[in-house]
Amino acid sequence: MNGDVIRDIFVIGGGINGCGIARDAAGRGYSVVLAEMKDFASGTSSASTKLIHGGLRYLEHYEFRLVREALMEREVLWAMAPHVIWPMRFVLPFQKGGLRPAWLIRLGLFLYDYIGGRKLLPATRTLDLAKDPAGGPLKKLFRKAFEYSDGWVDDARLVVLNARDAADRGADIRTATRVVTARRENGHWAVETENVETGARENFRARMLVNAAGPWVDKVLSTAFGRNDVHNVRLVQGSHIVVKTKFSDPRAYFFQNPDGRIMFAIPYQEEFTLIGTTDRDYQGDPRDVRISDAEIDYLCASASEYFAEPVKRDDIVWTYSGVRPLFDDGASKAQEATRDYVLKVEGGDGQAPLLNIFGGKLTTYRRLAESALEKIGDAIGAKGDRWTAGSRLPGGDFKVDGFDAEVKGLSARFAFLAPAHARRLVRLYGTRAAAMLDGAKGIDDLGRHFGSDLYEREVRWLMKEEWARHAEDVLWRRTKRGLHLTAAEAAVLEDYMAAAQAAPH
Repeated sequence: MNGDVIRDIFVIGGGINGCGIARDAAGRGYSVVLAEMKDFASGTSSASTKLIHGGLRYLEHYEFRLVREALMEREVLWAMAPHVIWPMRFVLPFQKGGLRPAWLIRLGLFLYDYIGGRKLLPATRTLDLAKDPAGGPLKKLFRKAFEYSDGWVDDARLVVLNARDAADRGADIRTATRVVTARRENGHWAVETENVETGARENFRARMLVNAAGPWVDKVLSTAFGRNDVHNVRLVQGSHIVVKTKFSDPRAYFFQNPDGRIMFAIPYQEEFTLIGTTDRDYQGDPRDVRISDAEIDYLCASASEYFAEPVKRDDIVWTYSGVRPLFDDGASKAQEATRDYVLKVEGGDGQAPLLNIFGGKLTTYRRLAESALEKIGDAIGAKGDRWTAGSRLPGGDFKVDGFDAEVKGLSARFAFLAPAHARRLVRLYGTRAAAMLDGAKGIDDLGRHFGSDLYEREVRWLMKEEWARHAEDVLWRRTKRGLHLTAAEAAVLEDYMAAAQAAPH
């Protein structure tokens, strides 16, 4: 029985921080249980702008430590997962009399290039938009731009790959599992969980508890722990729109809005442009967050200030919105609140310790996990050394510049795959795409066709290897095929997955 075994660490939350901590801890030899209330990355971690970046604008708020750490992490993470992370160039159009003078932008980009140990990413350069193709989609009033490097990430896949690797290293990973109560008992934590789909309850014991529930971190403290009036995080809503592609250039755009906010327009999923984000305080339940009409109007109007072809509501094919749980540092504006992380340990001296995780961002998740493991080691005894910097996530065991070679190799081995299909599979699964397809001689061997290039073989793999339970998990987090399947096709997939889970194994 789980209640009879004392684990080292029980992690609440299956976002990037929870999964990153579970992976790091399992790799050091700790026994780990992780409970996620819904699906991996079903909250904040799949609602990002999908960047691995230093945070150029954070320099204005003097967040030098955070920016330096994030800049250093770009190439570390790229090497860990070159299938789901890759470099991207960003074009920052400049207008005289604009929000920030050219000298300030140059200074920021100089720091950006040199304080983070950049080795492989190309340096900043200045563009003449009258000659450079980047000027083509923009209004002609923009004559000059600065181009710099950052990275792109498939955020939801980064989370599930950390969960997969944690499980491969021995962690007990549970989705659809809610923590009902957590109480200190005889020097340990007694944790009761409930499967939200079956209602089944289980009891666990652990030496240490990690609260990495993201936007729900305060709610966990108030419900599972029975505390009142906790207020550690500031919830800030960020919304995005996805539109039919506005440009063919592989570079992204960084726009500066007159209200002081910044916005990105990024090539997305081959056929689309991702535009975001917004920054506004959010007071409701994080699970109810939706893009507002005002945010849609704001994003369309702001992008239209730059693009020669206006961005209209009719262009929108998808929207998503999330809540960032920023540590409440008392900043007056949502966009000024710190993106840095704060780790707080409670307990000790005979009391079972609790580690609360506040804030953080995708780019620094690995460093946050290392910091968390230091505190865990201090609280319950250290195990192992730091190991994740030189590691690879599942499927990422190829060179950072080897993506095209991987696609070529997969296409040669499975010649029946359309080129775009092979490319997509390597983007999602890296070297594990070949294991997924093993034994297939033709397209019919991939089983039932659900629409676009999604087949039964891939769905079965996601259910078995990556904890997918519903069509939404497959279509919007494990893949982005939801952009290509109809509502009727998605319903068929949901029925198929429900039947497959109900069938005896």
